[in-house]
Amino acid sequence: MQVFTSCTDGGPISVYVEHGKVVRVRPLAAEENDFRPWTIEANGRRYSPPRKFTLAPYIYGERDRLYSEERLKYPLKRVSFDPRGERNPDSRGRAGYERISWDEALDIVAGEIRRVRQTYGDSAVSGMASSHHNWGNVNYKMSAFTRFFDMIGYTPVFDNPDSWEGWHWGATHAYGFYWRMGMPEPYDLLEDTLKHAEQIVFWSSDPDTTRGIYSGYESAIWRQWLKDRGVRTVFIDPFHNYTAAAMGGKWIAPRPGTDAALAMAIAHVWAAEDTYDHEYVDHRTVGFDEFKKQVLGKTDGEPRTPAWAERECGVPARTITALARDWASRRTVLSAGTRGGMGGACRQAYGTEWARMMVLLQAMQGLGKPGISLWSATMGVPLDGSFHFPSYADPDGRIATSRAARIRPVNRNPQRLYRPSVPDAILSPPVSWLGEGFCNESLEQQFVPYTYPAPGCSEVKLWYRYGGSFFGTMTDTTRLARMYQSPKLELVVNQDCWWSGEARFADIILPACTALERDDIGEWGEAGGRNKNSNSGNNYRVVIRMKKCIEPLWESKSDYRIFALLAGRLGFGEDYTEGNTELDWARRIFDISDLPKRVSWEDFERKGYCIINAPENYQPTPALRWFAEGRACDTPDSPNPKRNTDRAHELCTYSGKIEFVSESLKAHTPDDMERPVMPRYIPSWEGHRSAAAARYPLQLISPHPRFSFHTHYDTRTEWLNDIPVHRVRKDGYAWWPARLHPDDARARGISHGDIIRLHNDRGAVLCIAVLTERVRPGVVHSCTSSAKYDPVEPGNPVSPDRGGCVALLTPARLLSKNAPGMASNSCLIEIEKWSN
Repeated sequence: MQVFTSCTDGGPISVYVEHGKVVRVRPLAAEENDFRPWTIEANGRRYSPPRKFTLAPYIYGERDRLYSEERLKYPLKRVSFDPRGERNPDSRGRAGYERISWDEALDIVAGEIRRVRQTYGDSAVSGMASSHHNWGNVNYKMSAFTRFFDMIGYTPVFDNPDSWEGWHWGATHAYGFYWRMGMPEPYDLLEDTLKHAEQIVFWSSDPDTTRGIYSGYESAIWRQWLKDRGVRTVFIDPFHNYTAAAMGGKWIAPRPGTDAALAMAIAHVWAAEDTYDHEYVDHRTVGFDEFKKQVLGKTDGEPRTPAWAERECGVPARTITALARDWASRRTVLSAGTRGGMGGACRQAYGTEWARMMVLLQAMQGLGKPGISLWSATMGVPLDGSFHFPSYADPDGRIATSRAARIRPVNRNPQRLYRPSVPDAILSPPVSWLGEGFCNESLEQQFVPYTYPAPGCSEVKLWYRYGGSFFGTMTDTTRLARMYQSPKLELVVNQDCWWSGEARFADIILPACTALERDDIGEWGEAGGRNKNSNSGNNYRVVIRMKKCIEPLWESKSDYRIFALLAGRLGFGEDYTEGNTELDWARRIFDISDLPKRVSWEDFERKGYCIINAPENYQPTPALRWFAEGRACDTPDSPNPKRNTDRAHELCTYSGKIEFVSESLKAHTPDDMERPVMPRYIPSWEGHRSAAAARYPLQLISPHPRFSFHTHYDTRTEWLNDIPVHRVRKDGYAWWPARLHPDDARARGISHGDIIRLHNDRGAVLCIAVLTERVRPGVVHSCTSSAKYDPVEPGNPVSPDRGGCVALLTPARLLSKNAPGMASNSCLIEIEKWSN
């Protein structure tokens, strides 16, 4: 038996192969002596992690995913598509496929790219990747895909910060951190919390489910330490989430969309009872006096009291008052989503206001002082931040832009698309928006105007979809089906490892292999770029030589190989590859990192990994302690533009301080009442007070799933269907669960286990009813990220979906006029028992 090393979105693995077949996948079996656990001493106890790696639960099904019946095995052509004749775009999503050779598939795709560019120009070609992809620097979406399309010139698609919209478009205007896209630095907050915190408020935060995204179950033991130490916990969430179930504590369940009202009432109690940190507010913030007048009602006659908030959020005033008093009397950590700033509350109408309020509440209590932080409980362990290995999001970590490449192509095409509005742009141009998607270079990026089509540019005619499906993750996704069936798209290509909802709308399908069938390199859990040191969510840094464990199955090829073959047909194959295989590129990335200082390439290749332990003399630098104490920034947050300058003691807001009244919003959009210069609660345009609530009285919330990662594991890993939290088998079908309160079910004649129809004006989705008192009455909880788009009538955009893509029901409308984020949790629906 051979044992290979590899890495996944959810952890590093050892892959056991016998007779050319993967027989077992386990957490990376590193030698025990390679680990040097860090130790935190706090309150008379010593805390150290075990000498092992953990995996996200779905990764244990990696072998099942590899051999899934859903694998794309051969190049395919839609039977009703003739590149030289009738293309019949209206049959996309309905028609079947026929197997063709790689030569025919590549000739069609390359020929169409050439034809479209010659006929319409470079801007007529566009492509879009999924939110995440199979791990590995060489084959990742920012690498092989981007290198190919930058070489031909195309219309890129701006990503949107789909998991942390309100923080990106809101919190940045309160405390900066735009290079982290609104999320705070996480450094050494585990130690700080163990030593100093008395309480953690988990607000729209479920780290046992989201786990720091890439970080396996590394942080689970930290939360157990905190529980054992007696740290109090409060959970604010319409759903009694899985971390709440594990840790206990108080559960407060506001109406979706009203979190900012609850936050303002807490601020009112502190202002009225004088229980905020005067010294901190006076020296580390600006605009507080104006904000204080607002919450006390001195500017508009409406005090934001707990009684006022109760009318909005449905939480008793006495509970709000008790929470505020308890918070002010204890050193309290605020966990407002994974990585310190995500959470479903930021993905709702005016989610900017809640995110800003999270920053401002902690500012009122002394953000950065011991035990007072914004911390997700999933990041912030001791690590060697000085050791350089380029992540997939760092320029050096992708073959499109890396110093490892001799040729670094630049796409000269000025036209852009914006991911949430792609269907509208294709179907009904023009479309305009503000911001460059991931605005991590400056606050000003958020105000750059764009219009599609750009002057002098063609509309998109050729669409190249790369990995994953957005039917289950974006908003109002029936728009995707209508887009794909439009004759405006003359060719649709899909390159993926598995069948997905979007693959079934393609004209040509190119089957890619998985990470276990190719060579690569990567560091576990480090996104880099806009999420510097996200590897602090892992107990150990580790770089993996991701080895080809088996030959590509069936006729699949690696993503890099597919693009190299297309480049060859288009006349730039040598420039694309520079004569390199994937293994050659992995070696080049190794060479420009700090790995050669620790290990030779030969030893790295033999062993398959290199653990970078925290320094033995590690000195903690807790996040924002420097700011609270008026010192220069001493954390390893290297993208911070003021770090190592004469303004290193400042935040990267216009004032250099936390802003209760935003100077950047005042400068750019001073009259915007939907993202005002001073945050306030604004009732949702689709919430309990909106007109639509009369027809659709239930509020759907769709957080991230517990047993998948976006759409990458659901349906590809069959054994996940045996976990009733994920899917529930009934009558031979694995249904997506929708959780509702027994009172709501009783009023509609629904029993546990019934198939129910969730619907509104945007569509209908069939789910299985799970009755539970863990969800607030009036709320339906059903996770996003179903990978199975399965309409009763294939190809009919209005047909009920059996697969559980509740994203079909969510609104296309954005957070607010000038904040173009998704508002997927502002979604009104009705439900009924499905009897068809």
